Amino acid sequence: MTIQPAIASPGCGCDRSDPLSTLIGIDEALARIVAQASPVVRPETVPLERAHGRVLAAPVRSRRAAPPFDNAAMDGYAISTLTLTGPGPWDLRVVARVAAGQPATTAVAPGTAARIFTGAPIPVGADAVVMQEDTWRDGDVLRLSHRAAPGQNIRRAGSDMAQGAAVLDPGRKLGPRDLAACAAAGAGTLPVRGRPRAALLVTGDELRRAGGARAAAQIWDVNTPMLTACLAAAGVDLIATAHAADSLAGLIGQMGDLAAQADLVVTTGGISVGEEDHVSPAVLALGGEIWVNGVAIKPGKPVTVGRIGTAHWLGLPGNPVSAFVTWQVFGQALLRGLTGQTGGALPRRHVVTAREIRRKPGRCELRPATLAGFDALGREVVQFDEATHSARVNRLALADGLMVLPAETAHLPAGALVEFQPFCEA
Repeated sequence: MTIQPAIASPGCGCDRSDPLSTLIGIDEALARIVAQASPVVRPETVPLERAHGRVLAAPVRSRRAAPPFDNAAMDGYAISTLTLTGPGPWDLRVVARVAAGQPATTAVAPGTAARIFTGAPIPVGADAVVMQEDTWRDGDVLRLSHRAAPGQNIRRAGSDMAQGAAVLDPGRKLGPRDLAACAAAGAGTLPVRGRPRAALLVTGDELRRAGGARAAAQIWDVNTPMLTACLAAAGVDLIATAHAADSLAGLIGQMGDLAAQADLVVTTGGISVGEEDHVSPAVLALGGEIWVNGVAIKPGKPVTVGRIGTAHWLGLPGNPVSAFVTWQVFGQALLRGLTGQTGGALPRRHVVTAREIRRKPGRCELRPATLAGFDALGREVVQFDEATHSARVNRLALADGLMVLPAETAHLPAGALVEFQPFCEA
């Protein structure tokens, strides 16, 4: 088995710059994004039930102890273990019934018991709950054959959360588990960061709406629906989607207008060095900054990141696979910065290759791959195509994430350990 270096920067080799150009490595590009991306400052307060997917703007602390009182962990009988003297069995008299949501108004004295249900408060005098399967009952007489221990089957007040305890820190993207913790803490509303406002600008005179009429030299537009879905899944407010003007002057006007309204402007195409590539010159003409101007990766080498006024700018390649791959790596990292999420990049994990790989070294390759179960050692296995083609979209729908092949690697045998970054689409 060939093992690639552990997940670390720059240990995987992906940070090695292209020796024939000024391209930077993927880890350096991500570091620049993390350093430059500033959170959107529009705090909101939203009801708990509408907070899914939002990013927490302030700490959450428990308003009360949870649980707020000692309660039964299961259905059974609340007893005093002082009753259980001698070898047993023991007969007790049932004097009360306590259901969840009802107060326990009758105390339990030695020799007595209270029928109790899961979540109901423990009556005064009781120090254990015996589950009903371990009892025998005839009328008001309860017989126990096994000795119960003090505290048995009782959930103590504050055992989950003490009053004032820290529950969640700011910067966390809220999922169902987080909302459960917030509800248990008594947080009916949550302070969250405002959603970033995004604008999408797609270049390419040859593009036409999918399914519509097209001339011989035209193609259907893949990037607009694909990236619209990416932005929606990322939880941004997409305020504008436009097709780019075919001149530098027109592009300057469009990008200036969009940057004045949005926190993030995403463009596709027009960022290479050809005569028809006007996007980067338009950014500079608007007084913008460019932090990342090409990365030593395949696919997606031209990806560019910067700022236009107060808006962040992400320039994705025009080829659909390249656009999707660079969105997954750099777009997600940029959005984490805009929303104030902790951590600047999505986590990777190790997988093993289903077969050998031969490739040209020099750039870190982000090859779409499909999870294919586990090998005999319990390691996750990935399948993949022989090469990455930046304009072939049909195989992209079958992939689960990106296999990260280090820049210097020319050959990997079957069973090699490599890094894998799952797609983030929700």
